[in-house]
Parts: sequence; structure tokens; C-alpha cells
Amino acid sequence: MADTKKRQGFAALAAAGNGEDFSVIDAIGGIRGVAESMLPSFVFVVMFVITSNLKTTIIVSAVLAVLLVVVRLLQRQTVLGALAGLISIAICLVWAWNTHEARNYYMYGFITNSVYMVVLAITLAIRVPGVGFLVEFIRSLPTEHLRAWLADWRGDKKLMRAYDIVTAMWIGVFALRLVVQVPLYLTNHVTWLGTTRLLMGLPFWALAIWVSYLLIADPMRHHPKFKSEGDGDDSDDAVEDYANADASANDMATVASPGNKGVGGV
Repeated sequence: MADTKKRQGFAALAAAGNGEDFSVIDAIGGIRGVAESMLPSFVFVVMFVITSNLKTTIIVSAVLAVLLVVVRLLQRQTVLGALAGLISIAICLVWAWNTHEARNYYMYGFITNSVYMVVLAITLAIRVPGVGFLVEFIRSLPTEHLRAWLADWRGDKKLMRAYDIVTAMWIGVFALRLVVQVPLYLTNHVTWLGTTRLLMGLPFWALAIWVSYLLIADPMRHHPKFKSEGDGDDSDDAVEDYANADASANDMATVASPGNKGVGGV
């Protein structure tokens, strides 16, 4: 299977289901992606602890975030993920600047985690687990006959069970972040809030995506449609065509590379 680009986020899971090797570090954006994702937030915490000056902290963090994008531009590398991360950081910094409170740097993350949690809960309630929908969408884009496409993977009991479990796990990740971090926000413990945000960002994302792979890779590979196709060109093309779109969507975290881009960093 020829492939020149490393998959990220849920595209990595989809590719693994079609027989490609899975790497956690690649799925979360590689070493450089991890560094770029964590650095601005790390600098924000450190600068605020050292200076106790919100204005200086915001300026330094903003300059650093812009420099990371500029470096990628100068090196003629893909900047979509970096730009998505820059926008997320900009929202956080502007929020903190306008309210004159350092803790509000993290408010955007609370909102996005809450939204992801609610949306995934709704997908479970309507029996279309969100993680399964995303992964299957990448594996085989439903250009027509949406109902048949949904029935195809939802009718596989083992695959659906795995998708239900994984989607519930992601809901738990977002919920745990809120349970731990919101009290720190309300009590204005900015240093502890920033520290827990870093620890529950990429590390949690990496663990969650690894467990997701362990639970869904085998059922995906044994799904009748893809099992019969084997390593055929059609399944390869489906992953190839939409992996890049998914990687940029995870500049979410980003749902993301993950840290401050999409689900991983919020």
C-alpha cells in the first residue's frame, strides 16, 4: 500500500482498519506537532507564574504562536493545522485580554469540550455513534445511498458495539476534563488549571486514540465489505482521498494536531 503521508486523528484509525500500520505518535501529529501544540499553552502558564502580568503573558504567547506558523510557511510545509491551532489560541488570548482574567484563557476549552460531549452523547442516543460515523465516513465516503451506507456498518454487531464503547469513552474524556478543571477555574487557581490542561490534553488524547485503535481495528478489518475487498484499490483510495481532510479537522483538537488544535488541546 503506497502512502506518502502519515495519517492523523481519526484518519489514522480509518487507515488502520484498512490494513495500514498504526502509530500513536503519528496520530497525534508527530513529534513536531506535539511540540507545536503544547508550547504556546506551556509558555502561557510559565510566563504568568513568573511575571504575574497578564498583558506580557498574552503578548509572548501570541508572538510564539505566530512564529510557529511563520516557520512552517518559510519551510513550505503544510500550515492548515498550524493555522487552526493559531485561531484557537487567538480566541483564548483575546478572551483573556478582554476580560482581564488569565483563567479565561481556558474558557474556550470548556465550551468546546462541552459541545463535543453533548454531540457525542446525542449520536449514541440515536444509535449512530459519532466516532463510528467519522471513521466510516473517511473509510468509505457515502457519495450516494446514505441509508444503505449507514445500514452497512451499523448492521455489523461487533463493529457497532466497538463504536458505541469508543464513543462513550470519548464522552468520558471530555467529561473528566470538565470535572477536574472547572472547579479550578471557579476558584481561580490559574497555575493548577494550566497544568491540568496540559496533562489532560495531549496525554489524554494519545491514550484515548490508542484505546480506540485497540477496540475498533479488528472489527473494522473483519467487516464483510472491507474483508472481501482486502487491500484493493477502492478501499485505499477512500482513505487516501479523505485522510487529509480529517487530519485538518483534528487541528482541533481539533477534534488534531491535537494539542491546541481540536479535541486534543481543548
